[in-house]
Amino acid sequence: MKDVRDALMVAYTSDGKTVRRPLSPHLQIYAPQITSILSIMNRVTGIALSVGTLLLVWWLVAAASGPGAFATVQGFVASPVGLFVLFGWTASLFFHFFNGIRHLAWDAGFGFDLPQTYASGWAVVIATAVSSVLVWAVGLWLL
Repeated sequence: MKDVRDALMVAYTSDGKTVRRPLSPHLQIYAPQITSILSIMNRVTGIALSVGTLLLVWWLVAAASGPGAFATVQGFVASPVGLFVLFGWTASLFFHFFNGIRHLAWDAGFGFDLPQTYASGWAVVIATAVSSVLVWAVGLWLL
């Protein structure tokens, strides 16, 4: 019995000869590149920013509701889990910001060469790490 998928693999050249279409590379043999990782991370950080914004809204509503509600939110935010979530939100904010600047440069027609793309990608990663740690170091130092 012939497999129906075989018909999808057949193509024709411009002179009418039959050829087999190539298979797309599978994820098991695909090597991740910085460009694909940063693209995925841009989406992940966008979702993280949305979730973190819900935490911010919870904090603001609790502040407007009274001392009891505010103490509950502050208790969560000051816990190790809350601090981890806040650090992740900060890192997501910086990543999204710096990657957005990178995309604006692309929109203006700059940075499309592969070495420039890799350099700007690593610049986004480094700027995110340095900014996140610096903001938290200053914030914790001022406490």
